[in-house]
Amino acid sequence: MKLIGNSGTGERLAAGTTADTDTGVRPTDQSTDQSTGNLPAQRTTAGGDTDVTGYGPERLVHLTADRVAAASTRDLTDPADPADGADGTGDSFETALAAREQAALEARHRGSADAGDPNAASQLGALLLRRGDLRDAEPYLRSAAAAGLRAAANNLGVLLHQQGHRTEAAQWWRQAAVAGSAPAAHALGLQLRDQGEEEAAEYWLHFAAEQGHPLGAYALGDLMEHRRDVRAERWFKTAADSGHREAAYRLARMREAAGDKDTAETWYRTAAARSHARAALRLGVLLEARGDLDEAARWYRQSAQNGEARAACALGFLLRDTGDLSAAAEWWQEAAEAGDGTAANALGALHAGRGENAVAERWYRAALDAGDHNGAFNLGLLCAGAGREAQAEQWYRRAAYAGHREACNALAIVLLQRGDESGAEPWFSKAAEAGSVDGAFNLGVLHAGRGETRQAQEWYARAAAEGHGEAALQLAVAQEQRGNLAGALERYRQAADGGSAEGAFRLASLLDRRGDADTEAEHWYATAADAGHRRAQVRMGVRAAERGALQIAESWYRRAAEGGSRSAAFNLGLLLARQDSEAEAMLWYTRAADAGHGRAALRLALLALRRGEAVQAENWCRRAAEYGPAEVAERAGRLLGALDAELSA
Repeated sequence: MKLIGNSGTGERLAAGTTADTDTGVRPTDQSTDQSTGNLPAQRTTAGGDTDVTGYGPERLVHLTADRVAAASTRDLTDPADPADGADGTGDSFETALAAREQAALEARHRGSADAGDPNAASQLGALLLRRGDLRDAEPYLRSAAAAGLRAAANNLGVLLHQQGHRTEAAQWWRQAAVAGSAPAAHALGLQLRDQGEEEAAEYWLHFAAEQGHPLGAYALGDLMEHRRDVRAERWFKTAADSGHREAAYRLARMREAAGDKDTAETWYRTAAARSHARAALRLGVLLEARGDLDEAARWYRQSAQNGEARAACALGFLLRDTGDLSAAAEWWQEAAEAGDGTAANALGALHAGRGENAVAERWYRAALDAGDHNGAFNLGLLCAGAGREAQAEQWYRRAAYAGHREACNALAIVLLQRGDESGAEPWFSKAAEAGSVDGAFNLGVLHAGRGETRQAQEWYARAAAEGHGEAALQLAVAQEQRGNLAGALERYRQAADGGSAEGAFRLASLLDRRGDADTEAEHWYATAADAGHRRAQVRMGVRAAERGALQIAESWYRRAAEGGSRSAAFNLGLLLARQDSEAEAMLWYTRAADAGHGRAALRLALLALRRGEAVQAENWCRRAAEYGPAEVAERAGRLLGALDAELSA
């Protein structure tokens, strides 16, 4: 019985099957996504974007202090001044005008603040904070916060947090939150969460969320999901409805995990429409699974263009499946260069299939460097195919120790083939226990070789339950040998459905012998024959000949004979002889006889005798008697006796 090893290339995991571990980002994380990482003073607009503090005139152009000063002294109407953009390199007229307006606004705020106006001090502090002038902003914000302005207290907390003064920042955020500031409550809740004070964090995040603060709702949902609180979904939805794309993505993941793919798709679309790369990837996966390939490709492309390497990889597989290998390779290369091991393995397999082993090896090594141990396994397969057995074993061993189940199976086969059964068995066991159906089957083969029938049957049953056709075949043969034909039929069907050509042939033979399922028997003979099973091809030829379909019969006989079947060669010879193609018939008789077919040898003896070639006829008779079967040997013996008498006379 032949051991089975997985010869897969490790090309593809179901795109997107890798678990996401989004947990929200801390306030100091400058994430481009909307999450808890935005500055606490920021707020979310209706469109989902973030304003810097939400206080003072909006949509101001943010310029450095030097550029503001320079703009305020220029003549904006002078077209000859190259700095105003006349040559395409300086500021535009609109930018310079906005800079002058902002400088004037700052001057007005500063004058009022220096005169003791707390509102102006708060506005000026916010403006300076946006610009990054923390040292200049701090005294104005402190003055306004001390006067009881909650916006100033919140922004002072932001400033102190940026400076690393977290304790004092929390004090000002608390003051602002108590006064009703949702951004301050959000920021305070995050800081308390990070300190492990989850109960207090939940209180303030809940306060922010109830005030309509999307970031607060998202952070509250994140905290609740971490604690497996079913209320998390409500708060993610609240944030998503306000335009928070990460919340929409997290909500979609929750609905998909619950089996509600329709709702999940809706929220993936919402997040993806806001350029959320992972949402576009998951949306592509859902669409591809239901066959909407064109739309799936569009979302994969958008996700890839937004930096998601897994989407580039998935797009590569989709293009490969549509036959566009060139475009697939381009996307795989983009993903691989971004560190995607699956894409690197796919590129390796592509080049290996072209015989470009050096390039394939480079990509497999890149996959391994990216942490994908399929790379080591594929390097083992590559080396084994090139006859570099020692290197193959090393790569298999490396992948096996990393837990790669098919590498465990491959390593066990290598060890068993060189006689190290005791070394092979633990690796077969490890492969089988990790879910390798080939490993389970091979473990069954190992036990069967020792005569340990019960253990062998257990492992065969385990592999057959996972669709392993050859394992089901072994179980079927055992059932038939015990006379349990009903059980044998069931297992043969399982083997045939699992791709076993021998299983399909034996199923057809059993149905044929039973005599009440000719149509089904024909189907399984054809299935086995199409898979290259020579005995099934011969049987298909015989059945066609019995129906008078001689051309079909000849076609099946030729396929089987050219594949090495001596019975097919003999039958083809008979068919050709009936069609007066005696010369070609002789060729096929000879091929069959040379392969040990007794009837073909006897037929050649009779033909030689008809031509008067007594010595040659005697030689073929002796071979026919040697090959058998019994009735052929008996006829050959009688013919030999007659020839001897004739030759003696």
